[in-house]
Amino acid sequence: MTPVSAFERELRACLGVILGAEPPSPEGGDAIRFYGHWLAERNLGLAPVADAGRFAWPGQWLARVRSSDGDHAVVMFGSPSGALHDPSGALAAGGVVEEGWLVARLDLHLGSEEPYGRDERTGRVAAILTAADAEGPLAQVERVEAVAGRGLRGDRYHDGRGTFGPGRGYQLTLVEAEALDAIDLPWEQARRNIVTRGIALNALVGRPFTVGGVACIGRRLSEPCAHLERLARPGLLRPLVHRAGLRADIVRGGTIAVGDEIAPGG
Repeated sequence: MTPVSAFERELRACLGVILGAEPPSPEGGDAIRFYGHWLAERNLGLAPVADAGRFAWPGQWLARVRSSDGDHAVVMFGSPSGALHDPSGALAAGGVVEEGWLVARLDLHLGSEEPYGRDERTGRVAAILTAADAEGPLAQVERVEAVAGRGLRGDRYHDGRGTFGPGRGYQLTLVEAEALDAIDLPWEQARRNIVTRGIALNALVGRPFTVGGVACIGRRLSEPCAHLERLARPGLLRPLVHRAGLRADIVRGGTIAVGDEIAPGG
């Protein structure tokens, strides 16, 4: 087991101060990336501060403080800002603020408890698409092996060749056919693994679900970005906000085939 650093331990405690409840221990070796993904399930994120050493904010924010014995996490507050919660006393001992992050809502119109609602409808797999390499063309297949903890066999993320990652939510992506058809976007250009019909994917964020006999967990929305616009076509950001699909991880593997049922729970 990889030992937990002082920064990781204190970051967890500092996030607990800001959120009012302690989050889980980080996984995967990059605590900032882990908590960014974990917060996204709650319509929250870590917004980086450009010049943390000079940042002033009359609210709580996170700082990485460099001191003589390494990095430490501190909750900052005020304009100018000072230490609100300094577990190790790093700032008081002469430490220097190196980086900072605001915990902010991704969408100000939505809350952090079930931000995308709850919907128990089931759906079906309309198409399965994989690409062997990052930015390579996606091809439709009738069935595919889903490997727990890895992704779809033959897909770039299964083999560690995807554009993004590592982290939570890179093993499987899903998107609703209804959203793509509404803007006349060919399914292959959406660059998601599974095209669905009949199910509300947003409601699966933070929830377990099944695709045929494969058990998955929804991590966060697979929002559109400039990378997608570059590979598909300009102008996709606006119509696909909150409609570009779901990022998920595979908990129990198996075979997924076109026509399989997709259902919450499991």
